[in-house]
Amino acid sequence: MVSGAFPIRSKPLGLIGKRGIDIAVSAVSILTLLPLLGLLCAAVWLSDGRSPIFKHRRIGRNGTYFSCLKIRSMVSNSDEVLRRHLEENADARVEWALNHKLVDDPRVTALGKFLRKSSLDELPQLFNVLWGEMSLVGPRPIVEAEVARYGEAFAQCFSVPPGITGMWQVSGRSEIAYSDRVALDLSYAQGWNLSRDVAILFKTVPAVLRQKGSY
Repeated sequence: MVSGAFPIRSKPLGLIGKRGIDIAVSAVSILTLLPLLGLLCAAVWLSDGRSPIFKHRRIGRNGTYFSCLKIRSMVSNSDEVLRRHLEENADARVEWALNHKLVDDPRVTALGKFLRKSSLDELPQLFNVLWGEMSLVGPRPIVEAEVARYGEAFAQCFSVPPGITGMWQVSGRSEIAYSDRVALDLSYAQGWNLSRDVAILFKTVPAVLRQKGSY
């Protein structure tokens, strides 16, 4: 668990409603999308014979760690490939330091590029939502290396569960500067409500179809 003075949320009924929506929508979505999920996992496994599901340690509500699920979009030795790429490429080091992302990421496979562009790689996170580790809507789930970038805003941002979608995802995703991502997460955590969640969910569909800022 990441330490911090996490605020106590004062919306118990809202949290109950949020959790109820999460359970209902994630359960129905999993049942509906299970054939598609199976086909995508089979395609990834056939491409290199490796596990199609990637478990990444992320930070959830109140600084607790959880395994964030994704369909694997990277090569199996991604950590080594990233380390070598950053050592050999000064521009990539600057880009990684600024955004913790790379536009031209050598770790991503050809199939993985499609999965990321379409956001299909995030379908397994519906299980994280069903299990209560994530919500449909919330701040971006981050890795420990990103905590320092949030500064004093970290505890407030993660006083609510991270989401599959959120303010960042419907506002341009990777086209947005990291400081602006933090500001969006903070704005959501400070003023979230169920109507706002529903509005973000409706904005997510066209944002995904436009593929703006996704790579």
